[in-house]
Amino acid sequence: MPGATMDSEIPVEPQSLKKLSFKSVKRALDLFSPTHGQFPPPDPESKKIRVNYKLNNEYGGVKNVSTEPSTQTGSAKNRQLTSTPNNVLALPGPERSNDMQKGGSQISTTGQPSGSSNVGVQGRSTTIIPASGLPERNLSTSAIMERIPSRWPRPIWHAPWKNYRVISGHLGWVRSVALDPSNNWFCTGSADRTIKIWDLASGRLKLTLTGHIDQVRGLAVSKKHTYMFSAGDDKLVKCWDLEQNKAIRSYHGHLSGVYCLALHPTIDILCTGGRDSVCRVWDIRSKMQIFALTGHDNTVCSVFTRPTDPQIITGSHDSTIKFWDLRYGKAMATLTHHKKSVRAMAQHPKEDAFVSASAENIKKFKLPRGEFMHNMLSQQKTIINAAAVNEEGVMATAGDNGSLWFWDWKSGHNFQQSQTIVQPGSLDSEAGIYDITYDLTGSRLITCEADKTIKMWKEDETATPESHPVHFKPPKDIRRF
Repeated sequence: MPGATMDSEIPVEPQSLKKLSFKSVKRALDLFSPTHGQFPPPDPESKKIRVNYKLNNEYGGVKNVSTEPSTQTGSAKNRQLTSTPNNVLALPGPERSNDMQKGGSQISTTGQPSGSSNVGVQGRSTTIIPASGLPERNLSTSAIMERIPSRWPRPIWHAPWKNYRVISGHLGWVRSVALDPSNNWFCTGSADRTIKIWDLASGRLKLTLTGHIDQVRGLAVSKKHTYMFSAGDDKLVKCWDLEQNKAIRSYHGHLSGVYCLALHPTIDILCTGGRDSVCRVWDIRSKMQIFALTGHDNTVCSVFTRPTDPQIITGSHDSTIKFWDLRYGKAMATLTHHKKSVRAMAQHPKEDAFVSASAENIKKFKLPRGEFMHNMLSQQKTIINAAAVNEEGVMATAGDNGSLWFWDWKSGHNFQQSQTIVQPGSLDSEAGIYDITYDLTGSRLITCEADKTIKMWKEDETATPESHPVHFKPPKDIRRF
């Protein structure tokens, strides 16, 4: 058995695939190379084929251009140039193209004398010309490739906003704010259970109303009547007569704290939402509950109304937004785009669109059907308590950590990130903003904060597009959800 003894004498060494491939390459070179230990000489035929292919690939566009000498007069040249379209592509070329064009006789960049015409096949010329003076690049791909411009709208320049007034007077967190339709005063509700009315121009206190037994979470001022409405954690919704400066009606029905309220713009009804997961619709005069809009699984924390369907839109801690049909008291649609609580919503004063803000993102929707438009291009990464939009397209969002961000409405670009400063004697953890609103002109912004102050903001008049340029990069991928 000689074969068996030979197998037992020579052990098989395990080798990697990389080592075996190197061995096979070496063996092939040893087998087929005419001179061992040296590379074979270059094959002139293969080199000629390779060079011809490169020439055709690079200069195929100018091969068939006629090179007849110029015998035409100047008027004929002008006539021919104007009558024949010429699609010449100026490409960046290597440095040697400069040397070719420095001769005594002027040579045109299409490879023909300057007097000859650029007439190619079918009266059109798609000539590729190397442009001198630019760094060398891959001529065949990068310069010919069409650049697709971004379809994302560029943001409009807005002046940055600055804080110009701090109003103190409340003894607790300032939770809500509402503006007078005449733009003369505004009211704030606080955790000290009072409602204070302030002069908008001077910031002076005009009136203090008491009557709630817990913090006041929502306020609204009627445009048609001398009424103000308030809602609080004490389950109460009150109607205040501003001629008598006292509460004249209470709306009973909520089973827990009331977090938000909104007045209908054309009908005398009031919508309130609270911790009982219900948005209740009230008749202002008779104090009767018209509808209890049920469907949310958690606290209804934001609501706004419109004159046309959907007339009531609510946002909830169950991360959904619902459109309600006011005729039947039923939900028309439910938006489930958000992953976290929708604590703030803001309607654009002119467009049929609104934004909804939650801790993970700020999203823009189209009305009346609720089509998702896009996300805002940055993430505030905090609980967003309030949002507001003015007619100029400046949207402001206020966070639980005291951040106040300003956005361009059309593009979703965040052009300013400011941080509120707590008043002296307050903790840094009290830098939270609970509610914001613009005045009727959109030139002043009022914020209600956790350090018991009300701050007023306006645009910086000294800012210019040169001093505060827009740093905008359009998004590469657009999220559709």
